[in-house]
This record gives sequence, C-alpha cells and structure tokens, in this order.
Amino acid sequence: MEYIRAFITGGLICVIGQILIDKTNLTSARILVLFVTLGVVLTGLGIYEHIVEFGGAGATVPLPGFGYALAKGAIKGVKEKGILGAFSGGIMATAGGIAAAIVFGYLTAVLFDPKSKK
Repeated sequence: MEYIRAFITGGLICVIGQILIDKTNLTSARILVLFVTLGVVLTGLGIYEHIVEFGGAGATVPLPGFGYALAKGAIKGVKEKGILGAFSGGIMATAGGIAAAIVFGYLTAVLFDPKSKK
C-alpha cells in the first residue's frame, strides 16, 4: 500500500506540472522554481508534512520535496543555532542531494556525447 500511495502522490505532482506546461506559458525553469517554492511555503504552513506522511517518497523525491527538505533544514537550523541557522540549515539538509546532482551531472557529461538542438 505504501508504494501505491507514493505512486499516487508523485503522479499527482507530475500531473500538476504537466498541466502547467500544457495550459500556461510558464517555462520549465519557472515551474521548477514554483514547485520548490511551493514546497517551502507548504512546509512552513505545516501542510506538506501531512503530504509526506501520506505519500512518502512520492512527496519527497519530486521538486516540492526539495523545498520541503530546505525548509525542514532551515527550521532545524534556527532551533539549534538561532537566526544564522536559517541560512545554513537548509543547505546542510540538502547537501547530499546537491552533491549527488553535481557528481551524476558530471559523469553524464563525461560518458555521453552531448548534441545541440536543431
């Protein structure tokens, strides 16, 4: 049942993204920023935690999940280090994911021959 809930949650997030791509003039980059920001705002309001409890990885893996991790890290940083923790907590909470993205992006660039769009 956990896999089904994750599939439904992640699928709904993707459906929302696809609708935004199809029905608006928003670029992919703006949708990315919108989703990450929405994850931060919903976490700050205490709503995204309920989505994560229901959907598990279906809620934490897509882009709003990155915003969720940033916000959770910032909140934890403030509790531990005061106001300066708001700046460092989010980065510390997401450092592993950011490092993985850099490493895998580099490996992809080295292993595959990029071609320009025509």
